[in-house]
Amino acid sequence: MTRTTPERPVSVGAVLPELAPYRGRTTRLHPRPGRPGMRDSHVGGPMLWPYGDPWPVCSESHQPETEGCAPDDIRNARAAGTRPESRPWPDTGMSREGGPAPFVGLAQFFRRDIPRLAPGPDDADLVQLFRRPFTHTSHLERRYHLRWRRAAETERAERFLVSPPEAPLLRRENEIPQPCVLLPEEVDTYPWAEGDTLPAPLIDLIDAWDDAQAAEHGPEAPSYQYDLSIPPGWRVGGFPSWASTGPMLVGCAACATPMRLLLTAEGTEMDGGSHSWVPIEDRDPSLRGPASIRGGSSVSRPTGLRFGRDRDLHVFICPADPGHPPQWLLS
Repeated sequence: MTRTTPERPVSVGAVLPELAPYRGRTTRLHPRPGRPGMRDSHVGGPMLWPYGDPWPVCSESHQPETEGCAPDDIRNARAAGTRPESRPWPDTGMSREGGPAPFVGLAQFFRRDIPRLAPGPDDADLVQLFRRPFTHTSHLERRYHLRWRRAAETERAERFLVSPPEAPLLRRENEIPQPCVLLPEEVDTYPWAEGDTLPAPLIDLIDAWDDAQAAEHGPEAPSYQYDLSIPPGWRVGGFPSWASTGPMLVGCAACATPMRLLLTAEGTEMDGGSHSWVPIEDRDPSLRGPASIRGGSSVSRPTGLRFGRDRDLHVFICPADPGHPPQWLLS
């Protein structure tokens, strides 16, 4: 199984050669529903977790809840193609407004599968991503957790955790991921063109090119932001997209070093303007444009997750010391 990004609608080198010094690489992960194992890179599969190693737990109080969906109900409903039934929040065990809540395992990535994955502390080559299932404060903030490991060391454990702890109910069905295998592919990427992400004269050139394309081709015209710069979906490395917030400076809280983008997680693998990035294998070759896309939600929303209002979750780490606290931004 592979996924291949189509050629860009136009050659960046031909239409905007000034961008050549700013070209980067990113690894598109192309999650697709499947049955990954604990020794695989995946979204939503079983974590490589030694038995007896405490599972990450959030002890902070959370926003009051009145009802939710049981994790197994969510999984069964997905398998049946239906919606899970909502239940009243239990008054025993984990309370509505706090109590230790186990994080939800979202994904894990091995550098052996994704060579562009940045090294962690002590050259760790396995990173595991978690999310707290409930929101905090009136701003509905979320808590995330990153666990770094050395894969070879971890794989030598005698026993592994098979059934991690879970909250009895979750706020929505998109709080837990659909198990997905990954089909990594490296592609060229260019910075988001806004603010000071690129020199102002170059952004002016990009804007002028966009305007000329729109005038010549109308609504179907290619654009820099949608078609040439940053692919949608889960990816490792490359540049952050800033569609919701505008560009932001992300400095390490421990040492003020500018932080590096480790990975980006998205609930959707495409949006209204980015259909040109949908892989060749997910298209009907007899059709063009959005009409050619096959596979339904397994292509457009394979993981079943959502981050904010369909925003991107960017995870940043410190290049000077990956052991410094990571930063999380929704944009």
